[in-house]
Amino acid sequence: MQGFLNADRQHAVLASLRSNEGTQTRDYLAAASHVLRELVAVPDLIRRLPLERKAGTYTRNLLAGDEGVSVWAIVWGEGATTSIHDHHCSCCFGVVSGTVTETWYRAIDARRAVPTEEQHRQAGYVACMLPSGPNIHRMRNFGPGEAISIHIYGFDHEVHASSIETEYVAVGG
Repeated sequence: MQGFLNADRQHAVLASLRSNEGTQTRDYLAAASHVLRELVAVPDLIRRLPLERKAGTYTRNLLAGDEGVSVWAIVWGEGATTSIHDHHCSCCFGVVSGTVTETWYRAIDARRAVPTEEQHRQAGYVACMLPSGPNIHRMRNFGPGEAISIHIYGFDHEVHASSIETEYVAVGG
């Protein structure tokens, strides 16, 4: 298994996320939130990992994963942005360093959405959501400098290339 955390820490993280009910329950979200709070509380642990970086975009670095869950460190270069999207699985994230701006959207049809809210997520911020939605958002790093976040998704990284279900185009705003 690829991963930047040592084997013991990978095992501990994955064991704490294991649930007999799967990754779409409130208990699982509480466990994921707890793991994220522990990880963002020690930013030096994450920052000193040999994470891949690319200027102007974001890079996903697998920290740990198994058949039910994947844990990623995302390094956001200044100016990096995701598409406007929702998720096919549970999605939890915490900000380790820097600021990630999250914009929420409301779908107006199968592929178009309008912005509804924007928040600046700073170091220490943690959020979890189920795919039952509507959970349409875009994440960006306006800078200055890079940002790092940890994402826990309820999917097998060897089966799915990403957590994105649908991508949208912004209408207005």
